[in-house]
Amino acid sequence: MIADTIIMVCLGIGLLFNALGVLGILRFPDVYTRLHAETKTTTFGTIFISLAVIVYGATRIMQGETAMYLSLSVHTFIALVALAFTNATGAHAIARAAHRSGQVPKPAVVDRLQEVRE
Repeated sequence: MIADTIIMVCLGIGLLFNALGVLGILRFPDVYTRLHAETKTTTFGTIFISLAVIVYGATRIMQGETAMYLSLSVHTFIALVALAFTNATGAHAIARAAHRSGQVPKPAVVDRLQEVRE
């Protein structure tokens, strides 16, 4: 069925991007780059996971099971809209608090040749 394929593709993309966000938290050196990796990837990943839930609810609604799946789809859409606004706002607040507390970003350019000369 086409809907099952769409659901699986959306879930796969969402899980991939959420996993990349986790990898960014573990790998990046400072709070600013970690926030960038986490907010960008998890927002994108969660959008696709939510789309999979909405498509699943829509297919169940088309099969005649309306009450519970309509509520599921509407609540997922509301959560998606809330996440789109609060994820960026929360990351900005954390970055501002880190800046005010004196957290300095790591240097962005690493020159290995200059380290050898010194």
